[in-house]
Amino acid sequence: MKVALVYDRVNKFGGAERVLLALHEIFPEAPLYTSVYDKKLAPWANIFEVRTSFLQNFPLPKNAHEYYPFLMGLAFESFNFDEFDLVISVTHEFAKAIITKPKTFHLCYCLNSVGYLWDNYEDYFSGKSGLVKVVSKPIVRYLRWYDKIIAQRPDAYLTISKTVQERVRRIYKKESEVIYPPVDMNYELRIKNYAKAGDYYLIVSRLAPQKRLDIAVEAFNKLRLQLKIIGIGKEEQRLKSIAKSNIEFLGYLTDEQLVGYYKSCRAVVIPGEEDFNIVAVEAQSFGKPVIAYNKGGVTETVIEGKTGWFFKEHNAGSLMSLIRQMGQMEKKIKQEDCVENAKRFSKERFKKEFLEYVRNFKKNY
Repeated sequence: MKVALVYDRVNKFGGAERVLLALHEIFPEAPLYTSVYDKKLAPWANIFEVRTSFLQNFPLPKNAHEYYPFLMGLAFESFNFDEFDLVISVTHEFAKAIITKPKTFHLCYCLNSVGYLWDNYEDYFSGKSGLVKVVSKPIVRYLRWYDKIIAQRPDAYLTISKTVQERVRRIYKKESEVIYPPVDMNYELRIKNYAKAGDYYLIVSRLAPQKRLDIAVEAFNKLRLQLKIIGIGKEEQRLKSIAKSNIEFLGYLTDEQLVGYYKSCRAVVIPGEEDFNIVAVEAQSFGKPVIAYNKGGVTETVIEGKTGWFFKEHNAGSLMSLIRQMGQMEKKIKQEDCVENAKRFSKERFKKEFLEYVRNFKKNY
């Protein structure tokens, strides 16, 4: 069976990219099709045969995709997959727009509906000027229409969580099965290297509006507790401008650097509604509890009262109230329970479930 992989754009590293690396282990010969590829920003992709679209030759930077909203779908429609039996699109945007003939099975591993068009629309445009909002409305209407059209092209859907499964059903009217994404970790090494909890809380996240880090900053400003934030993004300067001295921004860190902060933190805070959130699983793999908003994919990966806690209202006051109760609740958290729960999301489990799905497809298609 000849297989191809398709991904929105290859210009960063995160959860989706871990999915692609795991799929490469299952299908090592599969080429990777994408709209644009930046070798400097994505050195992880050098193990793939990367095939890019006509957008690769456009003058703007490879991470400036927002300037080409009308061309992203066309870029994927321009590819030819006649030589393949199975094409797997890994996408939260327009990679599902590919066109395949009946003999080629198109399986979409959906990371999310297009966030800035649907559920995250308000957060995405919250900081934009009135003029931008007015000008963008007809563009958004068109892209929503187009997104629903291309969502009908895959022959089958897999989703990364029940949260995304519900969105795919509600927005695209498509059914799907859930296969949780892989979190690649050395559990034995982490168990042997437990560290005592430090005096700080930790956030590991892109600094983007939909992540709602402003809720955490407001809460910790008032609590005066130590908070360390790891990550970069468009919200960085705004968040720094409202944060007090007890909040430290550490920027981008490598995985090796990040390990020390996971090991020594008191708990990991996730203030936004997440599709899945690998950080929650990583935190538990180090034996650390998670404090998260009670909605989205995190509710599927954290066991309340055993590996973490949820704040109920999406505001700083609700988060503050929960953290003030930490002293008594922490005593019930066992590091071993956190680690065992994290094992449910291993890379080995992902590869096994994905391969079983493909084998069943091959029998029935």
